Amino acid sequence: MENVDSRLMTNGSGGAREVAGASELRASRSSASAPILLFEQVSKWYSSVIGVNQVTLELRGGITGLVGANGAGKSTLLRLATGQLRPDIGRVTISGVDAMDWRAKRLVGYCPDDDVFYEEMSGFQFVEAMARLCGYTAGDAKARTEAVIEQVGMAGRSDRRIRGYSKGMRQRIKLAQALLNDPTLLVLDEPMSGIDPIGRQEFVELFMSLSAAGKCLLISSHELEELEKLTDHIAIMARGRIAAVGSVMQIRDLLDNHPLAIRIDVASPREVASHLLDLPEVVGIELCDPLPDETESNGLIVRARNPRKFFCDFGRLVIEEGFDVRRVESIDDSTQAILGYLLGGRA
Repeated sequence: MENVDSRLMTNGSGGAREVAGASELRASRSSASAPILLFEQVSKWYSSVIGVNQVTLELRGGITGLVGANGAGKSTLLRLATGQLRPDIGRVTISGVDAMDWRAKRLVGYCPDDDVFYEEMSGFQFVEAMARLCGYTAGDAKARTEAVIEQVGMAGRSDRRIRGYSKGMRQRIKLAQALLNDPTLLVLDEPMSGIDPIGRQEFVELFMSLSAAGKCLLISSHELEELEKLTDHIAIMARGRIAAVGSVMQIRDLLDNHPLAIRIDVASPREVASHLLDLPEVVGIELCDPLPDETESNGLIVRARNPRKFFCDFGRLVIEEGFDVRRVESIDDSTQAILGYLLGGRA
């Protein structure tokens, strides 16, 4: 398969030359079955530095979290997804339409990480101005602005000048403008940054409702624990590539070479440890330090590959030997731990 569709060639002004009528018919026929966001072997360079490297990614409805270390390529991927950058190799499409095409951009809402406002405007004036730039009439722009201001919890506060807004209020206004066109694809860069706990819960509920309505949300965040609770799937970027895509547990299952750390509190830790060492999945055991009021620790840290098989074998062992197990807890089965494994400890 060719990386670049030969039917979409750029002209001298940077626009796309298409066969009128035929391309629109093809797009309308394929849009129903096409992924909402599709990267096909996409690479992007900045001079001699590569931003993303042969990325293939397919997203449909639901929420996908995008995580990775600084410099991993997340920002470049988001700009490619929103049609702000053109790939050097490969193709990015929104519902079957090239992401650089104006018809694709009408399907996208974008909430950037950076704050770029007209500070002298009120929040309402800013969002309304963005609505007019989207092509809405004056009446429709006002109605859409009122709706999204209410949706993001800024009703009653949007008449104040942006200059005096807190970080959380700025985040809400950015989200409001991203929702103006009722987008099919919503791309959010660090949307939880600066939001208080109540606001975070409100955002989570809003994102879940948008997902339930069939929207596709791509959320980049360093708030890994919050993201883990929110997302259907997580895409992990490392060195310009997609290192893994799936649920946290699905990704964890792929990492058999990176043992899972499990805390086990048991009445007879040394006896349990001797039995666990016979399990082929176990690659190491250490005794936990005793608590201040204890003379001997009753906890073990077990490192085991193939977590599903380990837990099955461990459960069988507990039943057969009658061990008094008080607690079993996976202590690194989180997005942060997985990211650390994939990035070689640089999460």
